[in-house]
Amino acid sequence: MSDFPEGLQQVKYIVAVASGKGGVGKSTTAVNLALALQAEGFATGLLDADIYGPSQPLMLGVADGTRPQVVDGKAFLPIEAHGLKTMSLGYLLEDKAPAVWRGPMASGALQQMLGQTRWGELDCLIVDMPPGTGDIQLTLAQKVPVSGAVIVTTPQDIALLDAEKGIEMFRKVSIPVIGVVENMAMHTCSQCGHSEHIFGEGGGERIARDYETELLGALPLDRNIREQTDSGQPTVVAEPAGQVAGVYRDIARKVVEQLQQSATAMPEIEID
Repeated sequence: MSDFPEGLQQVKYIVAVASGKGGVGKSTTAVNLALALQAEGFATGLLDADIYGPSQPLMLGVADGTRPQVVDGKAFLPIEAHGLKTMSLGYLLEDKAPAVWRGPMASGALQQMLGQTRWGELDCLIVDMPPGTGDIQLTLAQKVPVSGAVIVTTPQDIALLDAEKGIEMFRKVSIPVIGVVENMAMHTCSQCGHSEHIFGEGGGERIARDYETELLGALPLDRNIREQTDSGQPTVVAEPAGQVAGVYRDIARKVVEQLQQSATAMPEIEID
């Protein structure tokens, strides 16, 4: 693929995982989606593009101080975690050092991690985007042929409003929206078993319908998801046979189906 940066030449699909606002479980979705794709048999990488708040090293259980190997003074070898090839600004900065950068510097860092990482042969590269619709999103859209975007939201009205902005942004830059993942859809009490829609009901399904895309899956508000991810053992590897891991794997299958359909869709040719 000649239009890919050098480091991405052997990557088949690039999928952005995005949200209109923070705090909706975007990074948790990104890491579990990447692990679910791997569990389905696809060679997968994960790029942490959240320049100002890189969280994937913690979520993947990568030890503090781990640095990628530099090759020929110009390329990084990705760090492997749970079988994924990964890269994050968190691997490159000193411990807890903030990236106090203006937009162009952050965009430059993203381009370096994308193009100067030797990803090798991958079926899919998942890009964990920062929240919002700013410089990083535009840089990714302009510099890399992104195959599609997954939008993460909660059922809460304010989150849905921001998710709609995210969908509109990807449409403006001609990146297809693969579908919507709804986090914190329902909470079930561990003591009495009562289930309740704390943040509202049906929001993800509604915006998927309004924007003619698909609700890929709905995840519960579950303490185990948070605890497992915080401990460096995301749900798909912590409980691979569990119900929540099954939801992530179902989402992964739907994502692959959409990507394959887009790749095989051929334009109609008219011959006079």
